[in-house]
Amino acid sequence: MSRPKGLIVLDDASCGLIYGPDEVRDLESLVELLGPAQTRESIFDRGDLLGQAEVLISGWGGPCLDERFLELAPQLRAVFYGGGSLAGIMTDAAWRRGIVATSAWTANAVPVAEYTLATILFSLKHGWRLAREARESKCFPPRDDAPGCYQSTVGLISLGAVARELLKLLRPFDLKVLVHDPFLARDEADRLGVEPVSLKSIFERADVVSLHAPGLPETRGMITGKHLASLRPGVTFINTARGEIVREDELIAVATNRPDLQFVLDVTEPEPPTADSPLYTLPNVVLTPHISGSAGNECRRMGRYMVEELRRFVRGEPLQWVVTRETAMRSSHRPMDLREAFEPPVTEPVNAPRPFAVAS
Repeated sequence: MSRPKGLIVLDDASCGLIYGPDEVRDLESLVELLGPAQTRESIFDRGDLLGQAEVLISGWGGPCLDERFLELAPQLRAVFYGGGSLAGIMTDAAWRRGIVATSAWTANAVPVAEYTLATILFSLKHGWRLAREARESKCFPPRDDAPGCYQSTVGLISLGAVARELLKLLRPFDLKVLVHDPFLARDEADRLGVEPVSLKSIFERADVVSLHAPGLPETRGMITGKHLASLRPGVTFINTARGEIVREDELIAVATNRPDLQFVLDVTEPEPPTADSPLYTLPNVVLTPHISGSAGNECRRMGRYMVEELRRFVRGEPLQWVVTRETAMRSSHRPMDLREAFEPPVTEPVNAPRPFAVAS
């Protein structure tokens, strides 16, 4: 059986990060690559290649499958995206054409969950504060008020791909997990071993609060100073989601007035913060430069996911990470009607990313 004809199209910088030598070797065994990797700009100069392509292998900086692109790619059947959101790739024209789309969005959840696990465990030891106080006082401060990692309470805001991956990593630890997600049904919460609670309750009860909600119009500014001020003494707030979900000026005010609290922020709004931002100087704020997502060798995981997905496609097997028009519109990367938080649809696509919206 002949192999389908394929093209690799994405940013030059992303290509080697996502598709290393092993991934490229396996791609070549599955499809007939029509030429060297192209960028979204250069591919328009290679209409001879694009016109033959049946499979598009892409990732960060990939081309938009709009009318212009599709007109030049009449044979295109599927796109394999070694990244997260397909919002900048798939268009109405692509969906109408019936092009199969699949994405490595779950692969990128893994390093974010790993970063968050490490931060949670260190936070339950009050490691940030105690390390700072030891350095400043040049002696060891009292440590007995730290809750530790036994029977303490972790609060997760939104139960999307990252939080679900994080739940797997938390299982070996004897911790209680609270979850705020208006789409989390009681029977699923019981199956996952978590307690569904209100947003207000998470901030009032948890020893660590970790934010995993998507950046949507309805989640912008969702986390307020009032929420943060309600944290009990010594609690850590972690944000690996999106900076705009938190009212940053109110966070700064709370961090200033509550030195007992700890804030670990991997994302901000804007990003990076302006040079005069107090986030750089507040002693109880730790900033990391958006490192929780895939970086270095971790990016190859996304490429590997797409290699294996392409293998299933070539064999005619069901795809594991397929994205449909409906799931794309209902994913954490696209706006949704806020009313759906109160009136969720009767049916959900199988394996669809679970959406998230603000509850009252």
